Amino acid sequence: MVESALRASDYEVVAVSNGSQAVEILSGENGPRLALLDWMMPGLDGPSVCRAIRARSGMPYVYMVLLTGREAKDDIVTGLESGADDYMTKPVHPGELRARLRSGCRILALEDGLVRAREAMRYQATHDALTSLFNRGTILEMFEREVERARREKASLSLLFCDLDEFKPINDKHGHVAGDEVLKEVARRLHDSVRSYDLVGRYGGDEFLVVMLGCDIDCAHERAEFIRKAINSTPVITDAGPVPITASIGIITAREWGDVSGAKLLFEVDAALYQAKAAGRNRIVVARSASTSKPIVPLFGPVRTSR
Repeated sequence: MVESALRASDYEVVAVSNGSQAVEILSGENGPRLALLDWMMPGLDGPSVCRAIRARSGMPYVYMVLLTGREAKDDIVTGLESGADDYMTKPVHPGELRARLRSGCRILALEDGLVRAREAMRYQATHDALTSLFNRGTILEMFEREVERARREKASLSLLFCDLDEFKPINDKHGHVAGDEVLKEVARRLHDSVRSYDLVGRYGGDEFLVVMLGCDIDCAHERAEFIRKAINSTPVITDAGPVPITASIGIITAREWGDVSGAKLLFEVDAALYQAKAAGRNRIVVARSASTSKPIVPLFGPVRTSR
């Protein structure tokens, strides 16, 4: 009778014959968001199904209504405390059922809106508004965390510090709107030039950080040169006209520096970047610790070693 009433109201109905099947269906990907559960069912009863669903984390919210012939207050309390959202006694009146389900749909719509708002706020708190890359605070926090993890696991980790060459004259000549277009396009080229599990963030202004997981010095050389060429491959097309752009890059590999802090690594890679600028820009400089015994052999493009 309930199924017929729901289908007559244009609900898509999935019917199961026991509580275990109900948990399986409700826990599935893209499972139903509204559930009508009889209190007495084979396997798991209605309250047990409610408890099982509420115990699962990371799932979209399921609005659950218990159907039962029990009318005692203690039974109602037990049902609601099990995680049910509503409670109806049998026999079920079709009009009341539709009204309660409409109420459930409103609750679900509010829940989905809150989830979207929460995710939007989380994104805004961790991403740069202009480039959509990780913002300064987030990329630095991730870098510190990955430095510690790499040391624990004795894994390789490299950091690239990228800075656009002569960016201020671009703003002066073409305007800040064109400068923003350049930054957004460079961010896109950076993002497209790294591996899917690398981390890219805007450090500030026209400076960018790339945290390369599981990447030794040879890997960092190769990837930095790929990024350098991707940035200066073609002028950035802006409303003010095409804007040629190049970048200088500093590289540091954490393993070569022992147990120094992430802040120290950042300081040293910044110094390497400064040397790249002083040496003529559009080039790569590697920051090496004084204890490094083997000199760096440039593998790709204009690479220099900072000591």
